[in-house]
Amino acid sequence: MRFIARIGCSLLISMAAWCAHAALPVAVDGQALPSLAPMLEHTTPAVVNVSSSTRVAVRNPFFNDPFFQRFFERPEGGNERIQQSLGSGVIVDAARGLVLTNNHVVERADEVSVTLHDGRSVKAEILGRDPDTDIAVLKIPANKLVALALADTETLRVGDFVVAIGNPFGLGQSVTSGIVSALGRSGLRGLGYQNFIQTDASINPGNSGGALVNLRGELVGINSAIYSSSGGSIGIGFAVPANLARSVMDQLIAFGEVKRGSLGVQSQDLDARLARALNLEPGRGAVVTQVVPDSPADRAAILAGDVIVRIEGKIIANASDLSNIEGLLPIGKALSIESIREGKTRNSSLTLIANSAQQVAGEKLDPRLGGARFGELTQREKQAGLKGIKVLSIATGSVAERNGMLAGDIIFGLNRFEIGSLPDVSKLLSAKPRQILFSLYRGRQAYYLPIE
Repeated sequence: MRFIARIGCSLLISMAAWCAHAALPVAVDGQALPSLAPMLEHTTPAVVNVSSSTRVAVRNPFFNDPFFQRFFERPEGGNERIQQSLGSGVIVDAARGLVLTNNHVVERADEVSVTLHDGRSVKAEILGRDPDTDIAVLKIPANKLVALALADTETLRVGDFVVAIGNPFGLGQSVTSGIVSALGRSGLRGLGYQNFIQTDASINPGNSGGALVNLRGELVGINSAIYSSSGGSIGIGFAVPANLARSVMDQLIAFGEVKRGSLGVQSQDLDARLARALNLEPGRGAVVTQVVPDSPADRAAILAGDVIVRIEGKIIANASDLSNIEGLLPIGKALSIESIREGKTRNSSLTLIANSAQQVAGEKLDPRLGGARFGELTQREKQAGLKGIKVLSIATGSVAERNGMLAGDIIFGLNRFEIGSLPDVSKLLSAKPRQILFSLYRGRQAYYLPIE
């Protein structure tokens, strides 16, 4: 070992002496050495650090015990701890102070602050969040901002060089480079509607919400996730394409939510058992199990039992693919659909319409639910294996609040019947039952909640 160390020291001394007499060349054969530095000088000021804090209630089992309640007063305001989340964001509109980031960076946050490239820290307002695409839009009150232009990701190709820029943990900019490894990636568990850019540019913890840029310094994606068994980057990272992020941002600013389209069908995977039962050849596709009356699918003469295999030329491998494309395509777009019925290929065309069944006021279902607003589960929640409907909001002082309902409750049963959608709830309540007994998830716990 000592011999190797001596050789190393001698080599270092020789190199130092050589460097003292000869600087590194600035050009080779008259051509300047390639560098990303000029592009990064213009883009890194647009990438910011995003810090969010959330007050989380801490349950103390002693204070739920009637014996202790007799002798000790419950702490005023209850026990709380502050949960911090750190990530990155990208300024996309300097005049309006708009910042794109990931939904999971600011989800449930009580306060959000943004630290700029020049060290300024400002409070941010959440203009809107979309869990299904993991995009959130922030607004910051600051001047002299630098914004990134958004590229048209329809022109992006596999093999294009890209650079991932983040501002993790408030330490300053972090830059990695790579190529576009794949486009249109989907099928990742728990990540909602998916149309990801895959890249081998390292996306490390804290870089979520940061920028994926091309060599012109244009934003091509918002870095969102990595595939890893260890938690560190192994060269498989995913970014939301700029075109999708722009569409989500525009809707969040205009409506406060993303209005998604619907074909008007329910579907399931075409597995081998179902193929045999329907006398079909096993293979790829989404089997239509129900068609909503007067929906685009109904008007296009699509029937239960049809197998949808392509939409707009894109292969539909399963029911998840069908749901994914419904959530990503713009409302009002004319679509070409290829399906199979009784072994024959059919081609149809229809126009995607807004899904009007996504939300409903509680009083429209039953007076005992007045003040509650219900909605369908997000695609991300469905992919996590949850079923039912979600309580989106509860009005203060309302009947629903007095009955103990909380925003965020996920209701999966009504009077011991399993429910999977808002129409299920509407159908059960249309019979005007004497009692309402909800089965629901609150956090990680399952409860019965009687409604009076």
